[in-house]
Amino acid sequence: MTEPYRIKEQPEAIPEALRTLLEGVETATIGHFEYSGFAGADIAPVFPSKAIGTAITVAAPGRDGAVIYKAIDLLRPGDVLVISRVDRDDIACVGGGVVAATRARGAMAIIVDGPCTDIEEIRDSQFPVWCCGVSSKTTSRRHQIGGAINVPIACGGAAVLPGYAVLADTEGVFVAEPSDMHRIGEIALKRQQRSLALRPHLEAGHSIFELDRIVP
Repeated sequence: MTEPYRIKEQPEAIPEALRTLLEGVETATIGHFEYSGFAGADIAPVFPSKAIGTAITVAAPGRDGAVIYKAIDLLRPGDVLVISRVDRDDIACVGGGVVAATRARGAMAIIVDGPCTDIEEIRDSQFPVWCCGVSSKTTSRRHQIGGAINVPIACGGAAVLPGYAVLADTEGVFVAEPSDMHRIGEIALKRQQRSLALRPHLEAGHSIFELDRIVP
């Protein structure tokens, strides 16, 4: 029988310097000046979390759970498993077992544009997961429909290529090509520093439209 899965080569991991840069960056700051690269607003963390890593992408159809575990077997420390539910259904392909296996590989997080199951178990694990709610309908490794790993996907409306840098926090999920993410991260940090410098002015009850005269 022909193997129903398309698996491409592993992408290069994002540089350590980029990880360090992004530690202080907030996705909400990036949202002030970037308009693409954001996963949908309905993708939220199971519990407040932050994760930075290299995108390993999965196109996962229907009730096929085998493609998820095939992707997990390829994960490296520092990777983020980014899953596109290509059928846009209400099937949960992430639960306690997937989280345990992903964590054991040293990955940083899972992001899926569909529901999860075993939510309490995921919370107890404290492994970062972003998803679109909860479902008791789940995938199974017995259903080998097909799918693809390390291919371009759309996750929550965001185009994600394997090897993209992923920045996910409590406010959202943002992805970009690593060199572009570095540029974006530097801009975001400067904006955050400026915002902190201007906060006392606002807290004193002054108009925001005076700010440009105070801090150029």
